[in-house]
Amino acid sequence: MQLLERPYPRIKLDDGRKLTDAEWAAIAPHLPTGKPHPLGCHNPRVSDRLMLDVILLLFRTGTSWNTLNKLGPVSSSAAHGRFLEWERAGVFRAIAALGLLDQGAFEGVDRRRLLR
Repeated sequence: MQLLERPYPRIKLDDGRKLTDAEWAAIAPHLPTGKPHPLGCHNPRVSDRLMLDVILLLFRTGTSWNTLNKLGPVSSSAAHGRFLEWERAGVFRAIAALGLLDQGAFEGVDRRRLLR
Protein backbone atom coordinates (compact mmCIF):
# COMPACT_ATOMS: atom_id res chain seq x y z
CA MET A 1 0.00 0.00 0.00
CA GLN A 2 1.43 3.34 -1.05
CA LEU A 3 1.08 6.34 1.22
CA LEU A 4 0.14 9.59 -0.41
CA GLU A 5 2.08 12.62 0.61
CA ARG A 6 -0.24 15.46 1.49
CA PRO A 7 1.01 18.97 0.88
CA TYR A 8 0.60 21.08 4.00
CA PRO A 9 1.21 24.76 3.43
CA ARG A 10 3.47 26.48 5.94
CA ILE A 11 1.06 28.11 8.33
CA LYS A 12 2.13 31.52 9.54
CA LEU A 13 1.85 32.46 13.17
CA ASP A 14 0.32 35.94 13.15
CA ASP A 15 -2.23 37.89 15.15
CA GLY A 16 -2.30 40.83 12.75
CA ARG A 17 -0.55 43.26 15.10
CA LYS A 18 2.78 44.75 14.10
CA LEU A 19 4.98 47.57 15.31
CA THR A 20 3.94 50.92 13.88
CA ASP A 21 6.52 53.12 12.20
CA ALA A 22 6.38 55.49 15.19
CA GLU A 23 6.96 52.64 17.69
CA TRP A 24 9.84 51.34 15.59
CA ALA A 25 11.42 54.79 15.31
CA ALA A 26 11.38 55.10 19.11
CA ILE A 27 12.82 51.62 19.71
CA ALA A 28 15.41 51.21 16.94
CA PRO A 29 18.06 53.49 18.50
CA HIS A 30 18.08 51.30 21.64
CA LEU A 31 18.94 48.07 19.78
CA PRO A 32 22.54 46.89 19.68
CA THR A 33 24.07 46.50 16.25
CA GLY A 34 24.17 42.92 15.08
CA LYS A 35 27.49 41.32 14.32
CA PRO A 36 27.89 39.30 11.11
CA HIS A 37 28.92 35.68 11.44
CA PRO A 38 32.74 35.50 11.61
CA LEU A 39 32.91 33.02 8.73
CA GLY A 40 30.33 34.87 6.66
CA CYS A 41 28.79 31.57 5.65
CA HIS A 42 25.44 31.65 7.41
CA ASN A 43 22.14 33.11 6.34
CA PRO A 44 21.92 36.88 6.73
CA ARG A 45 20.65 38.16 10.07
CA VAL A 46 16.86 38.48 10.24
CA SER A 47 15.77 42.11 10.47
CA ASP A 48 15.44 43.50 13.98
CA ARG A 49 11.94 44.80 13.28
CA LEU A 50 10.65 41.40 12.16
CA MET A 51 12.32 39.72 15.12
CA LEU A 52 10.79 42.16 17.61
CA ASP A 53 7.35 41.64 16.02
CA VAL A 54 7.78 37.87 16.45
CA ILE A 55 8.96 38.14 20.07
CA LEU A 56 6.05 40.43 20.96
CA LEU A 57 3.61 38.06 19.25
CA LEU A 58 4.87 35.19 21.39
CA PHE A 59 4.55 37.24 24.55
CA ARG A 60 1.05 38.49 23.64
CA THR A 61 -0.27 35.01 22.87
CA GLY A 62 1.67 32.98 25.44
CA THR A 63 2.95 30.73 22.66
CA SER A 64 6.13 28.74 23.26
CA TRP A 65 9.38 29.45 21.44
CA ASN A 66 9.29 26.02 19.76
CA THR A 67 6.01 26.84 18.01
CA LEU A 68 8.04 29.08 15.72
CA ASN A 69 9.76 26.07 14.16
CA LYS A 70 6.47 24.96 12.61
CA LEU A 71 4.41 28.12 12.33
CA GLY A 72 6.64 31.13 12.49
CA PRO A 73 8.54 33.20 9.99
CA VAL A 74 11.80 32.57 11.92
CA SER A 75 13.26 29.66 13.88
CA SER A 76 12.85 29.37 17.62
CA SER A 77 16.62 29.42 18.16
CA ALA A 78 17.04 32.64 16.18
CA ALA A 79 14.19 34.39 18.01
CA HIS A 80 15.25 33.19 21.45
CA GLY A 81 18.87 34.10 20.78
CA ARG A 82 17.91 37.62 19.75
CA PHE A 83 15.67 37.94 22.80
CA LEU A 84 18.56 36.98 25.09
CA GLU A 85 20.92 39.34 23.26
CA TRP A 86 18.49 42.22 23.70
CA GLU A 87 17.68 41.29 27.29
CA ARG A 88 21.39 41.43 28.19
CA ALA A 89 21.68 44.81 26.45
CA GLY A 90 18.74 46.26 28.44
CA VAL A 91 16.54 46.82 25.39
CA PHE A 92 13.29 45.81 27.07
CA ARG A 93 13.96 47.97 30.11
CA ALA A 94 14.58 50.89 27.72
CA ILE A 95 11.27 50.15 25.96
CA ALA A 96 9.52 50.14 29.34
CA ALA A 97 11.18 53.47 30.22
CA LEU A 98 9.81 54.93 26.98
CA GLY A 99 6.30 54.09 28.19
CA LEU A 100 5.53 51.86 25.22
CA LEU A 101 4.46 48.75 27.15
CA ASP A 102 0.84 49.88 27.46
CA GLN A 103 0.09 50.68 23.83
CA GLY A 104 0.15 49.45 20.26
CA ALA A 105 2.03 46.25 19.53
CA PHE A 106 2.97 45.95 23.23
CA GLU A 107 -0.62 45.87 24.46
CA GLY A 108 -1.31 42.48 25.97
CA VAL A 109 2.36 41.49 26.24
CA ASP A 110 3.12 39.33 29.27
CA ARG A 111 5.54 41.67 31.05
CA ARG A 112 6.77 38.93 33.36
CA ARG A 113 8.34 37.22 30.37
CA LEU A 114 9.61 40.44 28.84
CA LEU A 115 11.09 42.07 31.93
CA ARG A 116 12.49 39.16 33.89
